[in-house]
Amino acid sequence: MSLHKYFAEFFGTFTLALIVTLSVAGKFPVPTPVLAAAVLGTFVYTIGFVSGAHINPAVTLGAWSINKISTKDAMGYIISQLVGALVAMFVARMLVGALLPAMPQPTLVMGLGELIGTLLLTYGVASVVYGKTDKQLAGLVVGSSLFIGIAAAGVMGSAGVVNPAVSLSLGLFNPIYIVGQVIGGVTGFWVFKFLAKQK
Repeated sequence: MSLHKYFAEFFGTFTLALIVTLSVAGKFPVPTPVLAAAVLGTFVYTIGFVSGAHINPAVTLGAWSINKISTKDAMGYIISQLVGALVAMFVARMLVGALLPAMPQPTLVMGLGELIGTLLLTYGVASVVYGKTDKQLAGLVVGSSLFIGIAAAGVMGSAGVVNPAVSLSLGLFNPIYIVGQVIGGVTGFWVFKFLAKQK
């Protein structure tokens, strides 16, 4: 069963990273945040019952920090997610060549934007993890949380990635972004746990 979970995380992350990377390259008429939210929401319904549909190392680390996933599975998920993102990066580069726009050099303010954006994403995800969201609405809640997180991060000047794996596929695997995303990912789960008074 573990292999199914890891492949689900690989496939979900590959798809999300590929769609986002191609969107940033200008290959879709739909705005990137809308596409990302739609992809994540879809995978909540299609692989959520297999792996939980983390498809984001920050989400996995947040879930791990509140003991909702074992250390073994967390490591397997993160490796699967990063490999999925790497494959997506290579596929995207084959498809669009050097057409990806130059990304801005991350700053501390951008890192803070990624922290806040990822916090908002994982806060919504935590409501699903704790079973406080109707299962039929889980994809909508998670997708909307991603959209809100991207928007909040973007206002602060960051690329609004809120996902270390997608950062990798976009060539933004920078310590400022990654640290912000990881801290935000863990904090979002703990804020929900505190507010919802969950054990």
